[in-house]
Amino acid sequence: MVSGNTGMAQRYSLLSLLRNGLTSNRNWQPTWRSVEPKNTYDVVIVGGGGHGLATAYYLARNHGITNVAIVEKGWIGGGNTGRNTTAIRSNYFYREATDFFERSLQLYEGLGKELNYNIMLSQIGVMTLAHSEHEMEGIRRWANAIQINGVDSEFLDIDQIRAELPILNTSDNARYPVVGGFVQRRGGVARHDAIAWGYARRADELGVDVIEQCEVTGLLQAGGRVAGVETSKGTINAGQVVLAVAGHSSHLAAMADIKLPITSMALQAMVSEPLKPFLNTMAISSVCHAYVSQSDRGELVIGGSADVYNSYAQRGGISVVEENLRALVELYPCLSRLKLMRQWAGIVDITPDTCPIIGVTPMQGLYINGGWGTGGFKAIPAGGETTAYTVAHDSPHPLVEAFALDRFRSGELVNEAAASGVAH
Repeated sequence: MVSGNTGMAQRYSLLSLLRNGLTSNRNWQPTWRSVEPKNTYDVVIVGGGGHGLATAYYLARNHGITNVAIVEKGWIGGGNTGRNTTAIRSNYFYREATDFFERSLQLYEGLGKELNYNIMLSQIGVMTLAHSEHEMEGIRRWANAIQINGVDSEFLDIDQIRAELPILNTSDNARYPVVGGFVQRRGGVARHDAIAWGYARRADELGVDVIEQCEVTGLLQAGGRVAGVETSKGTINAGQVVLAVAGHSSHLAAMADIKLPITSMALQAMVSEPLKPFLNTMAISSVCHAYVSQSDRGELVIGGSADVYNSYAQRGGISVVEENLRALVELYPCLSRLKLMRQWAGIVDITPDTCPIIGVTPMQGLYINGGWGTGGFKAIPAGGETTAYTVAHDSPHPLVEAFALDRFRSGELVNEAAASGVAH
């Protein structure tokens, strides 16, 4: 039963929505200020996606550093943050990756309240399927490692999978028979644009300048350290600069003569026409290969393998669409007549061990947050928190010490290719 006050608030919200909608939203207040860059900041963050926005927010909130500018060549959240399948999980294999992504998942679980913004977090669980006894042995090892690292995971036999996913093709005559799997119940999805807007609004409220349509064209240097950035809106001086530009990290780092071991390629996603709710979890098959979840609007959000060639195109190739949909229909034959509504691609920045590069660089005062591959969205809160700490202390946060750029010189890699969930 709705109380009088709650009912009145709901009616007011509906009337406000209708009134502003009928006036083309002219009366709506901006979520963050529209500002022109100042001459000088303490910190400039290049990239207005989730990681850049989260870094700015945690710099202000955790470290009291508010003389910060985020410079974005397009619009806030218009890059990879808005071009992914929004999966959130912490079921990685090695301790270093598991600890980091578990921290990120914990932050996600309280993020809506912290930002005072509905991020539409839906912890529907992430299920990983095995199609052979050999693969099941690998999954047992994977799930055991997660449990040892203190993260939730639960083995599933074929009968349990049938009960949870009745539409899944579990026939013995299937081309890829399902024999079992495991699930992380706390995994799930969130609303990608809400993450960007929530962080942008809170960062703005704390004094950070969010500057859109401002492309960085060069890095300023003085005495062996960074001194600011050249942009399409003029020179901005800063004692510290953060690169949080995902697949374009190599290009920005090259302005400081730093070569990054990153390969950039398109990773596609697509959505179907809306259906009534029927899919209550996300299932991943690394054999077929596809993964799918259902949005709050009823659309199926579908992902799969990355494109097989290097590219910065935000559309990807049609052959990969066909492969992903073939895999989807193999897993869920009842979806064969479903209509595909739209398709897009994000630019994934993949390192040799599929783990990020986050921390200091050879140039003093220049920091990097990149190389996330297919894990960028799920890493946003912890990526921002640890990057902010690294900038504030000019020293890596303990959670990301293993992800330093120097590991490619020493050979101390953290190979998470098997747990990335996507074939590269």
